Amino acid sequence: MPTWFVPAALVCGLMFAATPIVIAMAPFEATMGLVYKIFYYHLPSAFMFLTSAIVCGVASARFLFGGDPRHDRTARAAAELTVLFGLLTLVTGPLWARKSWGTWWVWDARVTSSLVGWMIAWAYLILRKYGGPGSEKLAAGVALFGTANVPFIYLSVNYWRTIHPPTSVIPTLPADMGIPLWYCVTTFLFFYVLLLKMRTRLEEQHARLDALYVRIDD
Repeated sequence: MPTWFVPAALVCGLMFAATPIVIAMAPFEATMGLVYKIFYYHLPSAFMFLTSAIVCGVASARFLFGGDPRHDRTARAAAELTVLFGLLTLVTGPLWARKSWGTWWVWDARVTSSLVGWMIAWAYLILRKYGGPGSEKLAAGVALFGTANVPFIYLSVNYWRTIHPPTSVIPTLPADMGIPLWYCVTTFLFFYVLLLKMRTRLEEQHARLDALYVRIDD
């Protein structure tokens, strides 16, 4: 276990432990009341979902053009986290939407493109598991497509009719809502980096173990 793991995990745990307190101190939204506070989990999850898709795509591009297996391992770890945070996004979103907008799901541009992005991450992982020899390069191409979908997800609310507010809303939040939000985003980001490091390290250990098996067989 690396020396950084215990202090990093401790800091991350303390930040998450303080999250309910920070959210409880945030004021109610004028029209949605208490239910809007799921926003402090939904939006950070969505940020990590998109961030992870970008990390996966960048690492895949570096692997395709450089051939370094370290980048391939990072891409695989990021794809798994894209699935994880994408699931959190797609679960918390409908829970919030049902109470605030009266519907669980609408096939608008953001919701649909988010679902597509999540399915792309799944396609990457399925290719890696069942694609056979050379599947890592094919999966890397899929990851690039997933990264190209990220700007569409983010900007779709500005150009198509949707129940989601435009991107200009977040920077204009009052401080008593904005500060808790960015605290939650920072906490999720810290958690994401920790998980990515741990999962990448596990991939490295698997690679070393496979190399040892090859030496034994030889």
